[in-house]
Amino acid sequence: MSEAGGSKYGTVALVGRPNAGKSTLMNRLLEEKLAIVSDKPQTTRHRLVGILTGERGQMVFYDTPGVHKPLHRMNKQMVRYAVEALDEADVVCLLIDASQRFGSGDAYMLELLGRARGPKIALLNKIDQVSKPTLLPRIERYAETGLFDEIVPISALTGDGTQELLELLWNLLPEGEPVYDPDLLSLHPERFLAAERIREKILELTRDELPFATAVVIEGWEEPEEGSGSNLVRIYASILVEKQGQKKILIGRAGSMIKQIGTAARHDLEEYLGCKVFLDLHVRHEPDWRERRNVLADIDRYVFVTGV
Repeated sequence: MSEAGGSKYGTVALVGRPNAGKSTLMNRLLEEKLAIVSDKPQTTRHRLVGILTGERGQMVFYDTPGVHKPLHRMNKQMVRYAVEALDEADVVCLLIDASQRFGSGDAYMLELLGRARGPKIALLNKIDQVSKPTLLPRIERYAETGLFDEIVPISALTGDGTQELLELLWNLLPEGEPVYDPDLLSLHPERFLAAERIREKILELTRDELPFATAVVIEGWEEPEEGSGSNLVRIYASILVEKQGQKKILIGRAGSMIKQIGTAARHDLEEYLGCKVFLDLHVRHEPDWRERRNVLADIDRYVFVTGV
């Protein structure tokens, strides 16, 4: 660890409206793909924990669901995850899509930020999509609130400004010894991250309301027997849908859509797990699953190895 000022340890919450770029930023700062990313809002459904360990100490990121008006029990749960992270973190980063005009959702985020106890940073993201004359008034608007310790323009996609942000975060973290094993990237088990990667392919390949009405549950996970010489992991997963019509779309004509999703997911999982994967996907009709406690509990069962 660095001798200057001792070791640092702390938590950083990435909060904001849907599609602000929180997951892209966490992946960028970790230099690893931990969170799935798509161009559809509400991609992140849980508080994802990413751990960055270096010479200066350990920084734990909370990638949170986008704050939005919840229409289902699941969405209320998502917003609660974001608000809890904001309450608990040592440093809070508000991600703002600088390519979008300020609206009522942004005003609500500023209200929420008032409850954060630690330093607050406004991150004007997606500066690669905004001209400088457009960006400057948006920076001024957030500066005038008096809420923020720093305002940093960045592009999580290209990496512009992210190293400067990382330096700032290290400076703001309190002193402390690392809590987690330095080799640990996350607190999430492989089966949760595998389910997320399957869901990422559904987000990529489907449209309209279908991505929002689907969830993935890992039903079975079989590792090769020790000494068998095999490196094949067998994964059995169900894709939940709310309506029979959605099930038909997801399966596709002669199984074409489910095959496309399965092939894309299998390639991604093989790269992630570093072994061969047999992936068995089924579509399961679960009416109104987004409102049902038992189904949501089943989905959430493997989110964390231990609670955080």
